[in-house]
Amino acid sequence: MAEAPAPARIPAPAQTPDPASAPDAAGPARALAEAPAPARVPVSAQTPDPDPASASDDAAAPADAQTPDPAPGYLAVFRVREFRWVFGAHLLSLLGLVVSELALTVLVYDLTRSPLLSSLTFALGFLPYLLGGTLLAGLADRHPPRRVLVVCDLICAGAVALMVLPATPVAGLLALRCAVAAVAPVFQGTRMATLADILGDGDLFVLGRSLLRIVSQSALLAGFGVGGVLLTVVPARGAIAVTAATFLLSALLLRLGTARRPARAAETREGLGATWSLLRDRRIRGLMLLFWVPPLFVVVPEALAAPYADELGVSTAALGLLMCALPVGTIAGELLAGAVLRPATRVRLVAPLLLAGFLPFLLYALRPGPALAALALVLAGATGAYTLGLDARFVAAVPEERRGRAMTLMTAGMMTVQGLGMAGAGLAAEFVPVHLVVAGAGLLATVILAVLLATEGRDGADRHMTSR
Repeated sequence: MAEAPAPARIPAPAQTPDPASAPDAAGPARALAEAPAPARVPVSAQTPDPDPASASDDAAAPADAQTPDPAPGYLAVFRVREFRWVFGAHLLSLLGLVVSELALTVLVYDLTRSPLLSSLTFALGFLPYLLGGTLLAGLADRHPPRRVLVVCDLICAGAVALMVLPATPVAGLLALRCAVAAVAPVFQGTRMATLADILGDGDLFVLGRSLLRIVSQSALLAGFGVGGVLLTVVPARGAIAVTAATFLLSALLLRLGTARRPARAAETREGLGATWSLLRDRRIRGLMLLFWVPPLFVVVPEALAAPYADELGVSTAALGLLMCALPVGTIAGELLAGAVLRPATRVRLVAPLLLAGFLPFLLYALRPGPALAALALVLAGATGAYTLGLDARFVAAVPEERRGRAMTLMTAGMMTVQGLGMAGAGLAAEFVPVHLVVAGAGLLATVILAVLLATEGRDGADRHMTSR
């Protein structure tokens, strides 16, 4: 399943599983919170439970996993064999998700000739995230992570397979779309937590998360193109059938390529109270908001790209330029930060990048042409590299036994606010010129982030004084 533009902790003592299928994949530990910390290899990555299906050499922790890489980079992440299986599964499920969204939208429109129902198909990809992320978040810690990941992929494959049946009515298609979206945050939160088991709590985890985000952003550029080509060869239901196979292959890769690890909190039967307790923690709540606020506003220029192109009277090629600019900037920014910057530097740059991230939106107040507007969006996207440093802070703040729940909740919130941001942008554009809506979003986001960062700074100072 896809990564949330997803996607995201001081670990508590980990459980020690039985030896047998240990992945030789655990990487060095990464920098925690505000400064680099000594390396730590998670116990769950050292000696997972025995399982012949996953007891290959793709799954055992090497001795050098306890020695930090003096110059970690993206290639170091790919040297972790278990991560390569996760990465391959991510590619397959992401391809399936993107193509199924496009094919399902085409199918619903062909059946109903209703633009409203067709667009609702996309909207339903966001709305169930809140429900699934809150009610189902506990599953990420209550059950073995590999089982959760495989079952989620199988649910998606089953739902997509039912979409292929000619007897499935339009209401059923939309309901099945909701089912896929409801399990998505559980899948993504569990995968994020499992990455910390595979790569350690160090910088390799940050870079691994970054790679999954980069792939997700790239899918926005290439996925719909692949889907469009596929739909010229096969009908919509045929394209959906292909995506069912990608989910099944993803489940197979996760089953065979990842180690069997115990549940983080198998004996705990916590309900919504545990979710609210995470939000009551000022540190965790503040970091969650820093993950949630930017997506709420960053979708505004994308949601209004078509109206803005119409306002300027430019071609569809210019519209494509506006739609691609933000993902291109995001990919470039993450690659540069991950390859060049040290872990401590990335953490220090979180606040400056967050504050600078929406300033390019203010250029829209001048009603720029498509080239200048696209440049502004590329610059805004490049500041998305703040997520690498923010991941480090988040992994240092969340107890390990609630890691899956916290990441599921964080992912659900990010996807939900994107849907709200799109709806809010459209509503505002009904009353205010599009270029002013985008500029206003940039100004409002900068003010809110400044307040949140100031609050987090005071909380950090309070904790420092209390600990003395």
